[in-house]
Amino acid sequence: MSPQAAPGGRPRLLILGGTAEALALAREAAARFGAGLEVITSLAGRTARPRRPTGAVRTGGFGGAQGLAAYLESEGISLVVDATHPFAAEISKSARRACDILDVPRLTLCRPAWPRRPGDRWVQVADMDAAAQRLPALGRRAFLTVGAASLEAFADVGGVWFLVRLIEPPAGPLPLRDYELVLGRGPFAVDDERRLMRGQGIDALVSKESGGSATEPKIAAARELGIPVVMVRRPAAEPGETAADVGQALDWIAARLRAVDAGRAAG
Repeated sequence: MSPQAAPGGRPRLLILGGTAEALALAREAAARFGAGLEVITSLAGRTARPRRPTGAVRTGGFGGAQGLAAYLESEGISLVVDATHPFAAEISKSARRACDILDVPRLTLCRPAWPRRPGDRWVQVADMDAAAQRLPALGRRAFLTVGAASLEAFADVGGVWFLVRLIEPPAGPLPLRDYELVLGRGPFAVDDERRLMRGQGIDALVSKESGGSATEPKIAAARELGIPVVMVRRPAAEPGETAADVGQALDWIAARLRAVDAGRAAG
């Protein structure tokens, strides 16, 4: 289906955001399409001080696929780009269902996973529970970089001290037996990651298979130090059109805006 212009005549792009790619897409879309496209970014609201994207911003959940569909319809959304984190499976599922309900064109902007390089000592697992089960056999001082929502899986792990990195301070104690908290927001540098791991005596790293350049330095540092990495595999992506980078996503948007122009000319 060709995207339709919102009431008022301007097509509206909804970016499901929260990632560096979403920030870049909002900025580049505004620069490339100017007044010909209204850019709206949706943020989940899980961080108190998110980086503010170019254009309009909506914060908070939608209430599942039906709630998102209602929003798309009421706001006259013409196009949706799902640029959420590769592990944000629920919002991606809701986006697919909502766009299917209304026949709104949808693109998934999914950053490539990190390539496995010589020297990497990865132990790939299906989920956080499997990561928690494998960890004690690999190390006793673990660098845990999986986000606050995933920490509960490690609550019963004994004999392991955790260095936990979060973007923002938690509301209360973490559900871990023995840990130290460090705050940080990427992009990180390899030298800093190496220094942190050495200084804390880290002998295992736990990471999601997130991809992206902002947090890849921890993978490079672990490789250099010979540290095993428990790598949690991504959930399966939703079916549909995909882009590997912002440039491809911009080209997709441009093609659909041309379809709008062609429809107007034909009408």
